[in-house]
Amino acid sequence: MSGEGRIWAVVPAAGRGVRMAAERPKQYLQLYDNTILGHTLARLAATPCLAGIIVALAADDPYWQQLVLPQTVEILTVQGGAMRHQSVLNALFRLKERLSAHDWVLVHDAARPCVRSSDICRLVSILRDDAVGGLLGVPVNDTMKQADVDDRINRTVSRNGLWHALTPQMFRLEDLIQSIETAQAHDVDITDEASAMEHCGWRPRLVAGSRDNIKVTNPGDLEMAALYLRQQAQSAR
Repeated sequence: MSGEGRIWAVVPAAGRGVRMAAERPKQYLQLYDNTILGHTLARLAATPCLAGIIVALAADDPYWQQLVLPQTVEILTVQGGAMRHQSVLNALFRLKERLSAHDWVLVHDAARPCVRSSDICRLVSILRDDAVGGLLGVPVNDTMKQADVDDRINRTVSRNGLWHALTPQMFRLEDLIQSIETAQAHDVDITDEASAMEHCGWRPRLVAGSRDNIKVTNPGDLEMAALYLRQQAQSAR
């Protein structure tokens, strides 16, 4: 892959994680033998095709300096924004100092600590010559229901072609910058990088990932993530 060694990962980690109702931002909560963010950075650092990681932090973050960071790749920080996509943009602007417009970047949620390096490598391998880029995802298995404002079912939605969007999401640097800026200018709800790309007419490719690549959002997710990490560690022995 042309420029493969120059792929950088972007990790927006400036959020507060309000739904966790914890005493600190969720990315700094203890998970198994590390923090959530510590696990996430370790997984990214163990991925051979990544040259570095840039983390977007809150301006008043008192916890970052307490982390024990991986030493296998370069890790930079940048000040994050009020919204996730603003944090991503700030990191992308910083990367413009190092990368070309057509170099790839991988955006990964800080709260997805169970991502497998093998899935990231497969994503990079499949998308290396793609005109657009794409993201990890898993097909929907459950029956899908559409509800009204009172949580009563309006209809059953066919699950054919439906996927759960995961991260990392892989796009070329300048394409992603322009897409996020355009979507932001049009007041689009930018739920992930792919949604910004879609708004601008791109059709990102979905690449099958692992179902244990969960996002820690609610308190119950911590226990599940710890279970997955233990299972992964045992299977690697």
